[in-house]
Amino acid sequence: MSEHHDHTVSSPEITFGHPPAESTKRIWVVLGILSIITVIELILGLGIARHWYPNDTWVLFVKGTVCILSLAKAYYIVSEFMHLGSEIRNFIMTIVVPLLLFVWFIAAFLWDGNSWKNLRNKYGGEPAKQEQAAPAHQKGAKD
Repeated sequence: MSEHHDHTVSSPEITFGHPPAESTKRIWVVLGILSIITVIELILGLGIARHWYPNDTWVLFVKGTVCILSLAKAYYIVSEFMHLGSEIRNFIMTIVVPLLLFVWFIAAFLWDGNSWKNLRNKYGGEPAKQEQAAPAHQKGAKD
């Protein structure tokens, strides 16, 4: 009786989609892509720290680029490691739309907090004092 060892079947109920060699290759590809994006982000960030860019517009552009690269990395990680990339579109939208709303909430709270901080700095922590003009009939009475 000869034994047949198939690496993709561990029991009749459990099967694996990829042979081990293919899975290992896929992990190395993902590691390579994420490493390249990370190195690019680090070089751009080092440029900001070392003042390589000529003006604030370039710094703002580089910060935006780093944010976009970080979002691309996050998408790739979720797509590969959480297997969201192979799901149906409706399920993906069920996860992505609330996430976008959460990001919007954070931006709105930061904007509101900054506005509150600016108002406190402008008025020294006290409410604005408004001078009220005297009604016209009282002005004539004082003359």
